[in-house]
Amino acid sequence: MKEKHPYAVAFLHRGMLFGGLGPLVLGIVYWILGFSIEGFSLAGSEVCSGIVSTYLIAFVHAGTSVFHEVEHWSLPRWMFYQLGALYLVYTLAYLINDWIPFEPLVLLLYTVGFVILYFSICLSVILCTKRVEKRLNERLGQ
Repeated sequence: MKEKHPYAVAFLHRGMLFGGLGPLVLGIVYWILGFSIEGFSLAGSEVCSGIVSTYLIAFVHAGTSVFHEVEHWSLPRWMFYQLGALYLVYTLAYLINDWIPFEPLVLLLYTVGFVILYFSICLSVILCTKRVEKRLNERLGQ
């Protein structure tokens, strides 16, 4: 029996597998801040909000890796959807946790930096993948 929504299932599966990495990274950051800033402390609500936010960031980040596997989607299409999903979840988490202020100039700079970083990472992944594909094809041709 063929699954009705294999990409949705893959999205959820990947998200659940890797979602826990977000709070782990958050814990490490809080631990480092505790050593770096004298008197650093957080309220329980801040810790809880940070844990939920970073779990959702990691969940969506891992889940959107399935977008490039949707066979009928072009490269620009899956990049657009992935960029949109990641931008939305990161921005909401950053604003809800007051990790960035809700100010137009800050949001503009954040958005520009986010888009530049996203496309830089995508470009490097695409170029590395093409290089590996070329090497494999050369080896298969020998």
